Amino acid sequence: MTKDATDQWYNPRDVSTTLVKGFAVLSAFDDARLRLSLPEIGQKTGYDRATVRRLVITLVDLGLLAKTDKTFSLTPEILGLAGNYLRGHGIGTTLQPILNSYSERIGVEISLATMSEGSALYIARSHMSGSAVSFGFTVGSRLPLLHTALGRMLLGTLDPETAAEHIRTDKLIQYTPRTLLAPQAIKGEIQKARAQGYSVVVAEFEPGVAGLAVPVGRLGTAKAVIGVSGPVAKIQEAETQDLYLSTLHICAGEIDRVWVEGV
Repeated sequence: MTKDATDQWYNPRDVSTTLVKGFAVLSAFDDARLRLSLPEIGQKTGYDRATVRRLVITLVDLGLLAKTDKTFSLTPEILGLAGNYLRGHGIGTTLQPILNSYSERIGVEISLATMSEGSALYIARSHMSGSAVSFGFTVGSRLPLLHTALGRMLLGTLDPETAAEHIRTDKLIQYTPRTLLAPQAIKGEIQKARAQGYSVVVAEFEPGVAGLAVPVGRLGTAKAVIGVSGPVAKIQEAETQDLYLSTLHICAGEIDRVWVEGV
C-alpha cells in the first residue's frame, strides 16, 4: 500500500485482494523476463499454482496477457491504461514540447520522473533529433531511488523521516563498483541534494554513466523531477554541468508553471 495514513478515506478491508493479485501477476513481467510460465509467475508472486492459473486465465481473457505454448507475455493492450494517464495529464500536449525545446538547447535528452512503488518512474522523455547517446530507457521505465540522480532528488523532495525510511527498507544492490551501499553515505548524498537543489550521481547505476536531476517545484511540495544522463567525463566537466543544471532549473520552472494537474 502506498496510501498515506493521514489520507486514509477507506477501510483496508474493502480492498479487492483479487485485483491486487492480478496486478502482481502483471508486474511479474519485466525487461529481464518477457515470457513467463505458470510456475515462474508463481515463484515471482508467491501465489499457489491454482491461484496463478485463475488470474492468468482472467488476464488472457481481458487481452492483457497472451499465451504462446506454455508461456505468457504482456500484450500491447496494457499500453491503453498508460495512454489514458498520459493524455489526461497533458504529457504529450503540454510537457513534451517543453522537454523537447530544452533538450535541443543542450543536446541531450531530458527525462521527467515521479516516485512510484519505491522506484523513480519515467513518465515523459524528450524526443531529440540526431541524439548521439541513448541509454535505453523509455516512458514506464523504473530506476532505483537510492542509486540514481532522479531517485535521490525525489528522495530529497521528501521530509527527512520518509527519506530515511526508504534508506532503511529499500533493497541495496551493487550495480557497479562505485555503487554506494553504506546507508549513512546515501543519506548524506540525499541531504546534499536537498540542500543544493540538485543531485549528481556518478557511475553508481551504470558503469561510465553519470546523471543530474532537479526538482519540479519547491522542495517539500515537488511531485516530480527532471534529469539528464551522459558519459561521466562529459557530465563532470564544470562548464557542461553548469549549463545542464541551469537549463534543467529553467525547464523545471516552466513545467511547474504550466503543469497545473501535476502527477
